[in-house]
Amino acid sequence: MNILIIDHYAGSPLLGMEFRPYYLAKEWIRFGHNVTIIAADFSHLRSKQPVVHFDLQCEKIDGISYLWLKTPKYESSGFKRILNIFMFTFKLLIYFKKITAIANPEIVIASSTYPLDIYPAHFIAKKNGAKLVFELHDLWPLSPMIIGNFSKYHPFIWLMQKAENFACRNCDCYISLLRNAKDYLRQHGLKNEKFFYIPNGFSNDEMESEEMQIPGELDKLLKKIKSQSKLIIGYAGGHSPSNALKSFVAASYHFDENHNIAFVLVGNGSCKDELIEMTRANKQKNIYFLPPVSKSQIPALLNHFDILYAGGVRSILHSYGTSFNKIIDYMLAEKPIIFAVDEPNSLVEKVGCGIRIQAENEAELVKTIKFLSELSVEERISMGVKGRKYALQELNYTSLAKKFIEAIALSWTY
Repeated sequence: MNILIIDHYAGSPLLGMEFRPYYLAKEWIRFGHNVTIIAADFSHLRSKQPVVHFDLQCEKIDGISYLWLKTPKYESSGFKRILNIFMFTFKLLIYFKKITAIANPEIVIASSTYPLDIYPAHFIAKKNGAKLVFELHDLWPLSPMIIGNFSKYHPFIWLMQKAENFACRNCDCYISLLRNAKDYLRQHGLKNEKFFYIPNGFSNDEMESEEMQIPGELDKLLKKIKSQSKLIIGYAGGHSPSNALKSFVAASYHFDENHNIAFVLVGNGSCKDELIEMTRANKQKNIYFLPPVSKSQIPALLNHFDILYAGGVRSILHSYGTSFNKIIDYMLAEKPIIFAVDEPNSLVEKVGCGIRIQAENEAELVKTIKFLSELSVEERISMGVKGRKYALQELNYTSLAKKFIEAIALSWTY
């Protein structure tokens, strides 16, 4: 089959996030399909932008056909970013003949986080007699309404709501990265049988590649902490308000040198300086802030930790499900996870590879750390093994790509 993925922010290992379309495309090509990814030439998620000289430019990356649409650059989530979104959507319609001539799609997947791309995707699918798939990353416009405190009557929000409703009512197949979103989407016109949950995953190719060691000074420090018979509670990722790291740092106040517990945070972000200042004010000696490591060094880093932390702020958005990539890294690391996110029926709970607690609940976090630290090494290992086993079987992109195609095939029968 010929598959066209429309993903505004699509990247690659060379360009940076986002990776999901790249990994799915690689697997589909292995299955014998032809895949074209169309994306904007500028994305705030990428670490490197493609070099694009024309309005529509083709490029081959690892056997995948990329089509880049030239769009305005932006620095923040303001007017220029909105202009970038509208320009990308508009150019999908302007160049639909060239796009369909190149891709000749039998399946069109709209997957740009925001739902506006459903309109050009629907148009291209109709013109080509293709099946239309909508892939949900985040709930728009609900996310900007809650996070940005926008009114539902705001013109941009109203437009996004119309697009979300259109996607629910007109797609042939609806793929969601959010486990609990079905009931919400039904309220906007989606039929039960069109909903399929397919989470993020990991690449077998990357698993099989040589694991890179962390920088020597980090390795030396972490080994020194372990040599002092310290149990390390670790976090790796962005230091932003959305990750609820203030609760994590505050929980460290409840453990002194007699507890033999160390807290380690690895990464950068907008609130890192504030977190460091919190520990200085409290004269903390059991917490360490380390610089970020590369994606390929994450497995080696996590091997140094005993218990892993992931958190989120209190938000109704999390009740619909989450798609944290770090949870997959944590599961593969074979370590127990503290999941401080308000997500019912979370993957961590389902698999039994850790404990889910209420978001931003310092007392509950302290209690959970004490509980896990008092378990035997064998009990913690058993918890971690469950996570790794599940991830290897269910969350590799080979398996997820097959499930994706199977979901589309089922939609043919409706």
